[in-house]
Amino acid sequence: MAKVKVVVIGAGVVGMSTAVCIAEALPFCTVNILSEKFSPDTTSDVAAGILLLKEIPGIPVERQLRWFKGTFDHLLAISESAQASEAGVFLSSGYQIYKEVPSNTKPFWADTVFGFRTMTDHEMKRFPNHKFGQAATTLKCECLRYLPWLEKRLTKAGGQMKREKVTDLQQLAQSYDVIVNCSGLGSQYLVGDEQVHPIRGQIIKVHAPWVKNFLCDIGGNMYIYPGIDYVTLGGTRQVNDWRLEVDKDDSKGIMERCCKLVPSLRSAKVLGEKVGLRPGRSNLRLEREWLQVQDRQVPLVHNYGHASWGISLSWGTALEALDLVRKSLHEKPPHASL
Repeated sequence: MAKVKVVVIGAGVVGMSTAVCIAEALPFCTVNILSEKFSPDTTSDVAAGILLLKEIPGIPVERQLRWFKGTFDHLLAISESAQASEAGVFLSSGYQIYKEVPSNTKPFWADTVFGFRTMTDHEMKRFPNHKFGQAATTLKCECLRYLPWLEKRLTKAGGQMKREKVTDLQQLAQSYDVIVNCSGLGSQYLVGDEQVHPIRGQIIKVHAPWVKNFLCDIGGNMYIYPGIDYVTLGGTRQVNDWRLEVDKDDSKGIMERCCKLVPSLRSAKVLGEKVGLRPGRSNLRLEREWLQVQDRQVPLVHNYGHASWGISLSWGTALEALDLVRKSLHEKPPHASL
């Protein structure tokens, strides 16, 4: 019996996760990833990779929680395995602080992470310009390690990767039975999705091994995320900004905001600066359509538009994309319109 040929477009954390999910769950499929860029040159490689989430408008909370919990449980298992170091996944404790008390003081994912609680008055004294805070232990997933680790899993499951810029789905569909679009920002031109737009993020990597807890100023464009080899300082959220070069003024602003809250960072050695363009969208697109190709219909599964939450939702959305692929292989396509 001939194998079902599946192609995944995009090799960021969403594309890699989706390809691994399909390759491992459906051994009767051959899975190829086509992408213009692979690690360490994807947007995911720039991301700090902390598992936190802001509610996405227009999507039921239960569905978002399923995505987040699916990702959290998957990464937690890795963090408790012998492969944690190679995969770059570990538990991270810290704080989210707010200038004003939020309308919802307990986010919908609070029971998924560990030890979620409101910060005490004593703790808040460290941040006199902030009125509210939350403490939690969550996970951190460093894509510079995690993506190469996923590549190994994909290869072991029989998947292959090819560097190629996809520009024509009709042409691609002539060679594959199923197409999965995880092209992120590329969906703007690939499927003509005008809702997709860049959200420019700039970060600084510093050597500060004494910083052990993460700190995120919600609404203040400031975060400090300790990692395995460096601490990530951020950031920026510049909508519809396509610049990939480092902006020195942005770097200065990031450093000032972070040092104001954690003064010990003033003595930290700067290791590097990076820019990534997050795939922004009014909400995440995860759905299937059928592509009419000559005399047949090819299932096209979309999984993109994760904005700042790509790593936090990567495995959960990959599992749902897998379900859509599985259903497509067992359903008859709708009749083509005449």
